[in-house]
Amino acid sequence: MKRILRFCLLAGCGVAPMMAVPQPPQQTSMEGARANRSNVMIEGLVRDIACPIQNLDGNATSLSLKCARACVRAGSPIAILTKDGDLYLPISDKMPDYSQRKKLMPFVGKYVRVKGIAFERNGTHAIVITEIKEMKEVHVTVEEE
Repeated sequence: MKRILRFCLLAGCGVAPMMAVPQPPQQTSMEGARANRSNVMIEGLVRDIACPIQNLDGNATSLSLKCARACVRAGSPIAILTKDGDLYLPISDKMPDYSQRKKLMPFVGKYVRVKGIAFERNGTHAIVITEIKEMKEVHVTVEEE
């Protein structure tokens, strides 16, 4: 058996991934990481991510609040949809990342101004929120069910 295992290891038969191999520790913060990042201020609608991805007519100033809340309660990721149609996924400032749901739940269905650090990769946007404030002066149309 040892001979077969040694042969497989030398030949790269796929046995090695099953064995414990020390891995380098994960980074614990964003500082010094190679990333496309910038300090930003964005404005948009806090909502579930599913509808605006599946429905290109969805926009940042109208939504079915009942549907958005049901999706969020069911576990759908929360995002910020800007008037330009960009979706920003909230992330933490630490690695490993931790949920931002608690911070965003009070803002679901509301138009907000967010300051933070934005990251972009191949069209995907994420933001570390440093400040969030509802913009009551922006009217959001709530569609009736």
